[in-house]
Amino acid sequence: MSEIASGSSASDQPPLSVVIPAHNEAHRIERAIEGIRKDATARGWHPELIVVDDGSTDTTAEVARRCGSAGGRLPLRVLSNPKRTGKASAVRRGVLEANGQLILLCDADMSTPMSEFDKLLPWIHKGHQVVIASRDMPKTVLRPAQPWQRRLLGILFRSVRQQLLLPDLRDTQCGFKLFTHHAAHLLFGRLKETTLAFDCEILAMAHREGFRIKEVGVLWCDDPDSRIRPWRDGVAMLLALWRIRRRLR
Repeated sequence: MSEIASGSSASDQPPLSVVIPAHNEAHRIERAIEGIRKDATARGWHPELIVVDDGSTDTTAEVARRCGSAGGRLPLRVLSNPKRTGKASAVRRGVLEANGQLILLCDADMSTPMSEFDKLLPWIHKGHQVVIASRDMPKTVLRPAQPWQRRLLGILFRSVRQQLLLPDLRDTQCGFKLFTHHAAHLLFGRLKETTLAFDCEILAMAHREGFRIKEVGVLWCDDPDSRIRPWRDGVAMLLALWRIRRRLR
């Protein structure tokens, strides 16, 4: 992990925090945690792992805590919201409680595996404060691709979003994102958006603050158990773009 911490004098900070928002993920949260642990162990890393249980009605929190107590190879904290507040709020809470010099966001389905972290990290060392995984870059690998309905809605959303915000970014919605500690705490501390378009607000604020943003193609695996409701969530996100644009003006 020394290559992550290079250039930092903050000896009391873990080099990396990994934040995973989770709602009713009892069936796969253990797999996500163990996948991160396996990758970290192979590299000799000791990141801080934060699972934010967003009002789950299953045993997500219990399974995650059991993973934390079994072996104890990685520092693991489980933050529980008494009721569901939404992914944006869950991610915000996890980020603001993260101590790492770098903060990585990833989804419980691990559609982008932890091994893809290697593609993001070098851009931090090149002076970028925000590095985002993308499903729409030349070096992206999709296994398998999304269903055609999701692809169509993604194209529509990107077209509208590029007219309103962030015209140079192709994919703002992939859940695998890396921030410096300063950038993450500043941006998520100011986050207002509560829909799934919160990524757009974070990235638009990053651009406004002058942070350098890099978009990187990654390996991405479509999850048939996705919780996204394509048409309903798509409409809500399009409306959110107008709200975000007004707020940032």
